[in-house]
Order: sequence, then C-alpha cells, then structure tokens
Amino acid sequence: MKPASISLLSAAVFSMGAGPGVAAPEVVVSIKPIHSLVASIMKGVGEPKLIVDGAASPHTFSLKPSNAAAIEGADVIFWIGPGIEAFLEKPLDALAASATVIELEDAPGLQKLPFRESGAFEAHDDGHEAGEAPEHDDHQHADHDDDHHGHGGFDTHLWLDAMNAKAMAAEIEKTLVSADPVNAAAYQANGAMLMKDIDALDTEIKATVAPVKSKPFIVFHDAYQYFEHRYGVSVAGSITVSPETMPGAERVDQIQKKVKELGATCVFAEPQFEPKLVAVVTEGTPARSGTLDPEAATLKSGSGLYFELMRGLARSMKNCLSQGT
Repeated sequence: MKPASISLLSAAVFSMGAGPGVAAPEVVVSIKPIHSLVASIMKGVGEPKLIVDGAASPHTFSLKPSNAAAIEGADVIFWIGPGIEAFLEKPLDALAASATVIELEDAPGLQKLPFRESGAFEAHDDGHEAGEAPEHDDHQHADHDDDHHGHGGFDTHLWLDAMNAKAMAAEIEKTLVSADPVNAAAYQANGAMLMKDIDALDTEIKATVAPVKSKPFIVFHDAYQYFEHRYGVSVAGSITVSPETMPGAERVDQIQKKVKELGATCVFAEPQFEPKLVAVVTEGTPARSGTLDPEAATLKSGSGLYFELMRGLARSMKNCLSQGT
C-alpha cells in the first residue's frame, strides 16, 4: 500500500467517530463542574474547551485573550448564567453571535432555591427539620427576571444537587444531538450512562453523610444550599454571602457567636479564598477547620471531575464532623 493510501485510510478511520468527513462541533464550557458533564456526553466524539480552568474561581475570573478566541470560534457554548459567571455576559453578547449559547440555569426540571441574604442562618430555614431533605421537584423555580447572585434571585450553585446535574445533563445531551445529529447515537448512549452514574453517586453521598447529618457546621460562602437540601446536612451559616465581598468585623463577630451558640463542630474554608478568616472565626471555640471545594478549584478538569467533586465534599464533611465522636 502506498503512503498516500495509508494516509487516506488513517484519515477515514479517524473521522468515523464524527461521521464521514464531519468534524465534531467546537464546544466551549464556562466552569469545571459543567465541563465535566459535557465531557462525559462527548466521550469518543470530541473534547470541549474550558474557560475557568486551574484554581480560578468564576466569582473573580477575568477573561483571557485565549478564552475570547475560543468563544468566537465556538459552535456551542454552555454556561450556568450571569448569576455565577457575570464576567461572561458581555463577551458572549459580543463574540458568540454564530454560536448556540445554552444558559443551563434555564434547563427544564431544575430545582432552584432562593438566595439567602444573610450569612448567619439556621440550617433548613425553609421549614424542613434538620436531616430531612425536601422532595426534589420543579415547583421552587425562582423568577428568572429577578436580579442574580446576592440580589434577591436564586442560588446558582445548581450542580451541588445531583438531580440538578441530571437535569442539566439532559439539556446538554439534547443540545449536542441537535447541533451534531451525525453523532446523536454516541451522545445519547453517553448521556444514558451518565444518568446511571449520577444516580449511583447520589446514593453513595447519602450513605457517606448519613452519620453526621445532624451536626451543624459553618461554610466560607453560601454555596452549599443544594447539597444541604438534597442530602440533609446541617449548614448553620456562612462567613460571607458572596466571595466577591469579604466580610467586615461585624459579620465575622456574628458568625463566631453562631459557632458558639450552635456548637458548630466545623468551619470550612475554600481553597481559592483567604483561610485566615476561618482561623478568626474558630478562635476561642472548640470548632475544627476543614476545606470544601464546591467549584473544583483543586481538581483536574475532565469527565470524572463532577464525581470527584461531589465525593470530596461528602468525605470532607464526614471526616471533619465525625472527629471526636
């Protein structure tokens, strides 16, 4: 066989996953947890690009020229919405004119929880008893016209409820099938497997946190409502409502009093933000400190990240809260 024939054969084999002569769409995703879901559904077809990579946080991210180029060249873009990725709102309007842009906070079937305005709150302040997770349905949708994160809208850390991850995965699959019908069967098979894996993860997390559900704890910022409601853990307050705004002395004093009053056993930091605040809050109390990573700052991006993220949260809670018992 001539070298040219080998080259042609190799090209044909390479293109089989995306159909004869058809390239997979250019897909761009905003943040790691969503990128993980997209990567799972695109397995064997293509690799989505990620904007907020490494240890960066979407709360404080600044768009790079390479990110702008990726947005401009994208066929499909997935993001949660301006409530958590405010830095993307104007660039998407300016650069993504030819792309299909999917705002996943609008995915059907999501449970949306109102954003809590105060950093000191009682766990399950929606009327549920501690340790009792509410039924997961779509009757708690907030008005989409409300202002976003921190201004009376809904909490946008939607992926921390595994059932919300399934709802977003269904929307991702539907979008990719529509954008790339040649690979529809692959997206659908991957999507079905992802749904099964998320169901198994959901069951695993419930079992992991079950022994410590009744123990109150404090988090760095109010990112964990969805985890709290799905799995019944007892979040008693946050040091700051939103990490864009560092708390003043009055807020820190308020949370420190909450730790003492409730006997909160752990105060959790986050890897991207100032850990000294946690030391201040726990000073003079028996509370231990730990770390939670709700946005996967310390994790390597990829299809397995979502599962690693959720298991990591559950393990960190169990490890810190079970000490001394």
